[in-house]
Amino acid sequence: MSDSPQTLTAIQQELERIEEDCIHSGKAQFNAGDRWSRYHLLLGVPSVVLSALAGTAFFKDQPEIAGIMSTIVAILTALSTFLKPSERASSHKGSGDQYLTLRNDARVLRTIKLGSACDNASAIANLDEITKRRNELNQASAQVSRSDFVKARKGIDEGEAGHRVDRKDA
Repeated sequence: MSDSPQTLTAIQQELERIEEDCIHSGKAQFNAGDRWSRYHLLLGVPSVVLSALAGTAFFKDQPEIAGIMSTIVAILTALSTFLKPSERASSHKGSGDQYLTLRNDARVLRTIKLGSACDNASAIANLDEITKRRNELNQASAQVSRSDFVKARKGIDEGEAGHRVDRKDA
């Protein structure tokens, strides 16, 4: 295969698509992680506070109040154990980090390596590797909610994911 400008242009365009996908997927993953972190706090903090208050109520000879608070603590703890919000938050953050790493690798290939260090064969091999990584990441990542994705798209449209150096007005 000869090195044609059309092939490099097609590779650059595909890398741009991958970068865009990674920006949206990564930001949505981070949004999901933030949401699950909030759930973790919303379940955990009241559980800790109510647990302490239930102990105090018990020692003040208020068994009904202690019983109600202990029941609420048990429910919050069971929900936290079942939903595992801390683990989900960590999983989404990890996926978001991986999407950003992949985006960075695609951008470096597109903006630096293609123009000076790659012939078509090596450019295609690099693209194949990045495509494989994206597909594996898409399969391994936890699904995000529609609201996480919409929030991500809105933030990206407002410039949250862009680099200052890439802005026309910078």
